[in-house]
Amino acid sequence: MSELDEAWALALAEAERRARLSGRTDLAEYLALRNSNDLLRKTAVEWLLDTFRELAGQSNRSGSSIQIAADDQHRFRLGQATMVGRLLTLRNGVRTLFVEAGWPRTPRDGFVRGGGLACANIRHLGLASKSQELLLLKSQTGAPNWVVVNSPMGRLVLLAENISRHLEVLVDRN
Repeated sequence: MSELDEAWALALAEAERRARLSGRTDLAEYLALRNSNDLLRKTAVEWLLDTFRELAGQSNRSGSSIQIAADDQHRFRLGQATMVGRLLTLRNGVRTLFVEAGWPRTPRDGFVRGGGLACANIRHLGLASKSQELLLLKSQTGAPNWVVVNSPMGRLVLLAENISRHLEVLVDRN
């Protein structure tokens, strides 16, 4: 967690405490929900990027030469909204795979469409047909799932097997 994220979390916790003390339960409940959703977002983004890193590492141990770079201060546009989050770049020769994930942080950034908590893109440079747009949605159990929103088969939950297919494209094993 960056210093800014940590400071933001502390400020929200203090605002929630003050709201409860002043009897503003509506505001306190909103801030508690915001804190809970932020934790879900951070955890889901970490899972997504860590899964790509782990599978790229396994591929490298099997003979690939994937180069990995990360940017924890990444901003990207999705529709009219600006997402703030992280970027993972995987390179193998001339092929490049970008995994970007985040969510709007301020009202000026806009909002996540479709009732999602966060958004992500898996982009293959020069292979747009292999790219995917993701939306983080709460499941019936309340746990978040990354869902592929631009799949020809409708919304599909992203699993580690789907991520493996992206790495197969990157190392040209498709």
